[in-house]
Amino acid sequence: MTQTAAPAVPLPIRIPIREIVPWAVFVVLLALIALYFVSAEQGATAVFANTYVHEFVHDGRHLLAFPCH
Repeated sequence: MTQTAAPAVPLPIRIPIREIVPWAVFVVLLALIALYFVSAEQGATAVFANTYVHEFVHDGRHLLAFPCH
């Protein structure tokens, strides 16, 4: 006699949302800070008085098509 084995049904993976939410908020906050420095850190909205941040993100600003000059 031959017996056929029933295929194993994989269990769904549980994603712990309560553990992911603080990290997701942190990543979004860092992304918004980076976006601010690349897009708006110059002139009247400058957080820093010198142009060091502007010069540091200058090429990235042009790469992302933000006007600079």
